[in-house]
Amino acid sequence: MPEPVLVSIAATLASRAVAGLYELVRAKFAGDPAALAALDAAEGAKPESPQVRALSETLEHATATDPEFAAELRQAHAAAVVRQSGRVSNQVSGTVHGNVLQAGDIQGGVTFT
Repeated sequence: MPEPVLVSIAATLASRAVAGLYELVRAKFAGDPAALAALDAAEGAKPESPQVRALSETLEHATATDPEFAAELRQAHAAAVVRQSGRVSNQVSGTVHGNVLQAGDIQGGVTFT
């Protein structure tokens, strides 16, 4: 049975709530079709779903065989948890073509012109 933190990470990955965490795992799984399939199958699944359970088991194997990845994964997850506990912490990286809005609570609509 995977550690609870790996189940939590798998649920976070399924929701794609933390893009950097998702990209880290996707890059790790790049050479492993079965692991990529587990990641893709979990997308949008509920935290208690069999797909998220399978992804957490895949993460358990990946972290057991690669301690460096395990440390990086846990650090990225911990940083995401800290950011999510505050009011707002948005991050935009890479090339952006178009509009970007970083905000906390928005009352009413937003229009870009």
